[in-house]
Amino acid sequence: MNGYKTLRGPASAELTEKRSVFICRVRPVTTEAQALAFLAEVRKQCADARHNVYAYTIRENGIARFSDDGEPHGTAGLPTLDALRKRGIVDAAAVTTRYFGGVLLGTGGLVRAYSQAAAMAVEQAGVAEMAACAFFSFTVGYADYPRVQALADRSPALRIERTAFGDGVTVFASAREEALPAVQTALRDALGGRISFADGGRGYAEV
Repeated sequence: MNGYKTLRGPASAELTEKRSVFICRVRPVTTEAQALAFLAEVRKQCADARHNVYAYTIRENGIARFSDDGEPHGTAGLPTLDALRKRGIVDAAAVTTRYFGGVLLGTGGLVRAYSQAAAMAVEQAGVAEMAACAFFSFTVGYADYPRVQALADRSPALRIERTAFGDGVTVFASAREEALPAVQTALRDALGGRISFADGGRGYAEV
């Protein structure tokens, strides 16, 4: 599995150009249904706006869609999609709402405004680098848990996803697939071999 980039979270940004207000909202999505639900949510929230331009790109099946929503052809949806593509972002949707200010911007002005609004929203959201990872869990005693934390702090290949506290500390972790054997060996060494691992499958995690 290859890595990819996506949005770190939802965000929005606002741009005013010749009295027209452009509000771009971005959100991580993993399916086309999620992207369309996000669009419907914004359209309902901003029903009084003249345009709700959208673009989304889904990693699975390489889906990419966009709409100018009444703006001149090629001036809104595609520049919004390009703002995602220029950062290499997938599994993301962007909806830019325009409140018309009474002054025509021309095709070049529209392209710049929609591009800039989307780029600003992406910057606000942040970009997450996702890598192919193996997930696993293990349980240690409370006295040993600080050693696990210390190893995770100094090892970029190991990430603690969450913990559960009971009779011991159950750690749910991830490691880059190629680094998994070395990571688990390092954990065994740090804990004197007093550890066993449960496989949690394969997937992606931010690195």
